[in-house]
Amino acid sequence: MNGITNEGFIYGMSALGAALATLSGIGTGIGQGYAAGQAAIAVARQPESKGEVMKIMILGQAIAETVAIYGLIVAMILIFVKPFS
Repeated sequence: MNGITNEGFIYGMSALGAALATLSGIGTGIGQGYAAGQAAIAVARQPESKGEVMKIMILGQAIAETVAIYGLIVAMILIFVKPFS
C-alpha cells in the first residue's frame, strides 16, 4: 500500500492547523490598523479628547492582540507537540 499512513496524516493536518492558526494575525493587524486610523480621525476632530481616545484605543488593541497571541500559541503547540512519541 503506497498511501499515506495515519501518522503522516496527523502530522500533515497539524501543520495545516498551525498555518490556519497563524492567519489569525491578519485579522488582528487589519483591526488594529483600522482602530488607529479612526482614533487619529477622532483626535483630529476634537484634539481635547486625545487622552480618552488614546486610552480606549490602546485597551481595544491590547484585547485584539490577545487573539493573535492565542493563534501563535496554538500554532506552536500543533508544530512542536508530537502525538506519536
